[in-house]
Amino acid sequence: DAHSSYAVLTIDCAPSRAGHGRIVSGGGDNCINIYREESGSSDAPKFSVEAMAVNAHAGDVNCVMWHPRDGTCLVSCGDDGAVKLWKYRRG
Repeated sequence: DAHSSYAVLTIDCAPSRAGHGRIVSGGGDNCINIYREESGSSDAPKFSVEAMAVNAHAGDVNCVMWHPRDGTCLVSCGDDGAVKLWKYRRG
């Protein structure tokens, strides 16, 4: 499940130049999830959680966004007032 029984508050798709097509989300569970497309059709793609940052913030994760040119970097901000830069490494 995306963020268990908590709300998904933000979502962003990696830029096409990143070359990995990952989606990132943040939610009311204080976590950041990165998803990869697993299967399905173009009308109904299926995604699975590839990576998770548990307790990424000390409160809701309000915004996550991939860097517009560098698919290895993303940024998040939360109710704790912190802005964090994250490095994504494909597994």
